[in-house]
Amino acid sequence: MDSSLNYRHEVKHELNYLDFLCVRQRLRAVAHPDPHVKDGKYLIRSLYFDNIYDKALREKNDGVNGREKFRIRYYNDDTSFIQLEKKSRLNGLGTKYAARLSKEEAQKIVDGDIGWMLDHENELVRELYCKMQYQGMRPRTIVDYTREPYIFGPGNVRVTFDYNIRTGLNSTDFLNPDCITIPAGEAPILLEVKWDHFLPEIIRNAVQLPGRHSQAFSKYAQCRIYG
Repeated sequence: MDSSLNYRHEVKHELNYLDFLCVRQRLRAVAHPDPHVKDGKYLIRSLYFDNIYDKALREKNDGVNGREKFRIRYYNDDTSFIQLEKKSRLNGLGTKYAARLSKEEAQKIVDGDIGWMLDHENELVRELYCKMQYQGMRPRTIVDYTREPYIFGPGNVRVTFDYNIRTGLNSTDFLNPDCITIPAGEAPILLEVKWDHFLPEIIRNAVQLPGRHSQAFSKYAQCRIYG
């Protein structure tokens, strides 16, 4: 593992609505809402990539140790700030790389107009170009959801609740605000806890539920249940 990268611990729990209310009440007593969020939550729209063999999906479902996924993302229907992101996971730890894209650049990628990416100033954009060119990676599906984030300073802890997960099925028209999405099956409320080197006991206690264990959950995989 490259020690120069900021790998973070990450655990996930699937919650029902009663779980959500209980954990959120405890968490609000010790953590703070993310100050960058308006009204305590925000909307996320992502466009995930995969190849014709569903490499990213299969590696996630098979629990492959060293894996990665690419997506383009924006928030609250605001296309003035769009990011290309790559998430990598190794030995249970995760890290994320990001590059800004203009709306025009994002649309070109969706349309398959990718020649310009080869000479882009950002290495991540060039990496995606190579994987689209030589591995057949393409935009695969839209993933929409609502996120409610909390932060806790010691340990650089970030706790999020993700819910109302929706899928764009096979649509990749993610810059279109009128693009139709539908509920991604019986998707649970998802609790994610991320931290650097240690997880403070006060947060550990706040997010614990009796008889529950952390488990793998992929919003992308959930949004592929219809194909």
